[in-house]
Amino acid sequence: MTPHIVRHAWYSRFAKAAARFSGRPRVFTLAVAMIGVWLVTGPLFRFSDTWQLVINTSTTIVTFLMVFLIQNTQNRDTEAIQVKLDELIRVTQGAHNALLALEELEEEELDAFKARYLALAAEARARLDLGSSDTDTPEA
Repeated sequence: MTPHIVRHAWYSRFAKAAARFSGRPRVFTLAVAMIGVWLVTGPLFRFSDTWQLVINTSTTIVTFLMVFLIQNTQNRDTEAIQVKLDELIRVTQGAHNALLALEELEEEELDAFKARYLALAAEARARLDLGSSDTDTPEA
């Protein structure tokens, strides 16, 4: 393994574990219970500023950290899906290999591909309206 990969492997492992852990029903129940305890203690602390600050600070910290974990999980999932889709395109006879790694293109290039496929979809719908099939390969 290269040093770059080793440096970031700990974060990837941590993010996966934290995402798995925080997504469990028990963790949600624990969070609800903590809020319940906070609410019940309100009268004990006479709903003081400190009492309010505890929940505000706690939720802000948890939210701030969870944003990074959620983004990491989302990025990893999206990359995995893109690789799987690329493999399906690669092994499908007649598929356009130019669509591989499409997510890496600039917005203008992506828009050009999208326009091409929107036109193909419109043509297919028009053929359907005329009673034809839409299961062919129009470019062939």
